[in-house]
Amino acid sequence: MNLPNKLTLLRVILVPVFMVFAAFGRIGTSDYNPTAQLVAGIIFAVASFTDFLDGYLARKNNLVTDFGKFMDPLADKMLTTAAFIYMVVDGLCHPVVLAVILFREFAVAGVRMIAAESGTVIAANMWGKVKTVLQMLTIIYYYIAPSFMDATDIMAFGLITQALCWLVAVVTVLSGGIYLWQNRSCFMQAK
Repeated sequence: MNLPNKLTLLRVILVPVFMVFAAFGRIGTSDYNPTAQLVAGIIFAVASFTDFLDGYLARKNNLVTDFGKFMDPLADKMLTTAAFIYMVVDGLCHPVVLAVILFREFAVAGVRMIAAESGTVIAANMWGKVKTVLQMLTIIYYYIAPSFMDATDIMAFGLITQALCWLVAVVTVLSGGIYLWQNRSCFMQAK
């Protein structure tokens, strides 16, 4: 297994570690734990950096594999979906945003499965990468920004977080629509 694929697997391993700290963060409640929230944000940021690093190394060193094309987007989905679930539970991300994210990911996964039947592996497109980066930046903001704010900033933090979540939803719909359109031939060839 090459280094980029190992970094992808590291991201998968970091998902449950992130989830433990995110579960104890509980922003907006009387049980709020700023340390757990910050640690969750740092773990998420490190995992997000591995997303950039594994792709960069794979392309630079000609180590692109079908495993990486498949597992890299899956690792991203696992990480970002877990984070958005906690944001919904904390009440700062609307459930519709999470539903949009999940619907898009199910649709893309379906297209990838249809393509895989014909031996084709579809890599993420530019819009999928834009969506992923925006999701990751929104999540990093959500988990790390409160550490640098005082109590008077909490309302602005909530409004910014909600605006970012809705922006994520719009970009997610856009990227999903483009992905489905670009790969519409998969539907025509499906048995």
